[in-house]
Amino acid sequence: MRRALGATAATIVGVIWLVTFKVTPIDAQAGAPASTPNASAREVPRTATASPRSAAPVTTTAPSAPTGAPGNGTFTGSAVRTIYGDVQVRVTISGQKITDVQAMLLPQDRARSAQISRYSAPILRTEAIQAQSATIDIVSGATYTSIAYSRSLDSALKQAHLG
Repeated sequence: MRRALGATAATIVGVIWLVTFKVTPIDAQAGAPASTPNASAREVPRTATASPRSAAPVTTTAPSAPTGAPGNGTFTGSAVRTIYGDVQVRVTISGQKITDVQAMLLPQDRARSAQISRYSAPILRTEAIQAQSATIDIVSGATYTSIAYSRSLDSALKQAHLG
């Protein structure tokens, strides 16, 4: 009887600890050693065992050229790599305003990633158009996708000389 009570108490304490445990992600650029020459350009491993702390999105490709006059036209942002897949957006600018944002790449490798992408893409698009900038709210449950979306959007807006 004493063993059962002890085991039950330990189980309850363990479950409470797991439920209340909070993880705070660390920005890979802020946590990188100063002696690393290209810390912001390194690729993030895409394995299931990758630590979330080392999985902050990192820009991996160069932006494309604009298709219109400076400040107007369509601009494709850099592809941003996450542990779940690459994210890239294309923004349409008219009259110095964001009129449309299209997700060119979103994580699709796993069923769960595809589900999160389908859920978060319209929300992120609406956020970007309303904010008229890359400073958008993170979609709950799609943190890495949201951060990468914002970074890709920022690179596209810089091409349009709006960022």
